[in-house]
Amino acid sequence: MKYIPRLIEAELKKASKNFAAVILTGPRRAGKTTLLGKLFPKAEYYLLEDPDVISRLRTDPRSFLEDVRCPAILDEIQNVPELLGYVRTRIDRSPEKKGQWFLTGSQEAPLMRGVTESLAGRAAMFSLLPFSQQETPKVTLLRGGFPEVLVRPSAGSIWFRSYVQTYLERDVRSVSSIRDLATFHRFLSLVVSRCGQILNRTDLAAPLGVSVPTISEWLSILEITGQIILVAPFFENFGKRLIKSPKLYFVDSGLVCHLLGIESDKMLNHSPFLGPVFEGFVASEIIKRQIASGRPRALYYFRDQQGLEVDFIVPSGNQRLLFIEAKASRTVVPGMAEPLERLARANTRYKIAKYLIYRGSRENFPTTAFKSGVKALPISELGSIIGA
Repeated sequence: MKYIPRLIEAELKKASKNFAAVILTGPRRAGKTTLLGKLFPKAEYYLLEDPDVISRLRTDPRSFLEDVRCPAILDEIQNVPELLGYVRTRIDRSPEKKGQWFLTGSQEAPLMRGVTESLAGRAAMFSLLPFSQQETPKVTLLRGGFPEVLVRPSAGSIWFRSYVQTYLERDVRSVSSIRDLATFHRFLSLVVSRCGQILNRTDLAAPLGVSVPTISEWLSILEITGQIILVAPFFENFGKRLIKSPKLYFVDSGLVCHLLGIESDKMLNHSPFLGPVFEGFVASEIIKRQIASGRPRALYYFRDQQGLEVDFIVPSGNQRLLFIEAKASRTVVPGMAEPLERLARANTRYKIAKYLIYRGSRENFPTTAFKSGVKALPISELGSIIGA
């Protein structure tokens, strides 16, 4: 597969000129190593996953790092987090040198703690998710955005099966002392069936025979390892009584389809999960665009106790909000915009831009705006409004 540029490249290059270390987190196989190798070809590469390498590092980390020539890429640093203190020592010897250390990790939260403790002020932190549709049109609902699936889509089901197995055996066990992987696998299948729904931990715990705190721990694992997105309710009440629990989505729609047993576009088009899969796809595309632009993740939903719901609310600076409805339909009708219009009428504080994102192309629906000011855009144009 020919190298596909990533939207985050400019931010990474800028950070390498201003910080001694750049840390790139994200789910396994999202393309972190390939990206850093392409942007910084002179950097020496060290994979910190081989048991012999890890053993040597833990026995004598100082000697290992003394042998490392900078610039250097330390891949999967979360396997040896104690190295961060020694990296700090090397940085402090020559603080004027920038772009010396490039660290990757597939577990964001533990790394963030390590950076706070050891590399505060010395490292810039970024996340990389699988490819977005804005980066390549090869990304689809069925395939998702993992690079290896895009290279060989015909072998996608095999790849996802291996990915889930590897993920369970490696990342899950490294984050938590889970012993019953079979139950965790059932949990994963159950969670994916709740994609797009408001999170109810009790509803997840009962069928599995585990406690609610256990469900909370397992959800945290999925979030730490970059598998799910929890979208919080918007904090403004617009004069309404709000639902307070988050909504749950997966980062990659291809993984969702695999876990749901959806193997073709025809199956997806006839699946009752089409709407939630598309909604999650939109959520992921929004997050990808935000982090690629160097901005914090800021994505919310709105739902009150009377049933008014808007899929996504995105802060866009200067007291401006984007209201977004995601519709898996290829045909757009004015009634789909009603929730956007109702919520906008309840607003007295913000400037509101209202969008209806649909699955079709511009040819399916050439009209760009309703009389109420709601703009209908195909999913391929979502990035243009998030980057605005």
